[in-house]
Amino acid sequence: MPTLICGSVAYDTIMVFPDRFDRHILPHKVHMLSVSFLVPELRREFGGCAGNIAYNLKMLGGEPIVMATVGQDFTPYAERFDQLGIRRDCVKQFDQYFTPQCYITTDLDDNQINAFHPGAMSHSHDNDFTAVRSELRYAIVGPDGLEGMLNNCRELAKAGIPYIFDPGQGTPLFSGDQLLECISSSSIVAMNDYEAELVHQKTGKSLAELAQLTKAMVVTLGGDGSHILADGKDIRIPSAEAKAIVDPTGCGDAYRAGLLFGIEKGWDWEVTGRLSSLLGAIKIASKGAQNHHFDKASLATGYRAAFGTDLPTW
Repeated sequence: MPTLICGSVAYDTIMVFPDRFDRHILPHKVHMLSVSFLVPELRREFGGCAGNIAYNLKMLGGEPIVMATVGQDFTPYAERFDQLGIRRDCVKQFDQYFTPQCYITTDLDDNQINAFHPGAMSHSHDNDFTAVRSELRYAIVGPDGLEGMLNNCRELAKAGIPYIFDPGQGTPLFSGDQLLECISSSSIVAMNDYEAELVHQKTGKSLAELAQLTKAMVVTLGGDGSHILADGKDIRIPSAEAKAIVDPTGCGDAYRAGLLFGIEKGWDWEVTGRLSSLLGAIKIASKGAQNHHFDKASLATGYRAAFGTDLPTW
């Protein structure tokens, strides 16, 4: 059955700074920051959390339905979705705006400085999944406009559709009470360690306390793997070794696609987490969020090499 992927669909303009930010940012001058980075490498990619998750989930064999608000320049992305066979029943276009745009500058240590123009995403609350509600088995609510994320969480809970709450870059927009509402009505919460600390500060609750409000709490730790708090256990997921460290953009989204697929297949948390970790490692070896490729055979080989066990067949 289809999985609803709520979140941003965006164009990523990615620039590579062939040095390290910390050599050019003076800590004692941050109150009057004026810095320019020469970026000889620039490219434009398809991105956005919903687009990236859907791309990975489709390659896994899932059936994603993207729910997003886009603008007047959406045509190239629409053609890409159609070529990939990704459903866009719940993509709503607002011609007076641009599709969201993310401008990403990455340095040699994979640190990033981002600027994001929301464009049509500011109207995410004017969208809904009514047309596909009866088809849905699961969903993820990813970074989007605040009101849109709140609406999606509430409507999914009302419809009895389990979902992953993934506040991501939108975490600072939430109040503590709003975060607690979305966490409590979700089945799973997925965050990186920075976002988890921010949620702790906003809610006043520890990670263990937050985990009690939902069925599972997933916290990613970059190159240190991830851990999943579920069923009273803290399950440690090792990282998979990447063939190369090229571009971290979209790694978290690849990981989340693995979560959705493992849940769909009914796999345990160890297998689901390791598949997610492997997808992140595959993605980081390619430029852009949607230029990597894999199939069942390569996943099985990579999983065995990374973790010494076999990935279940499907």
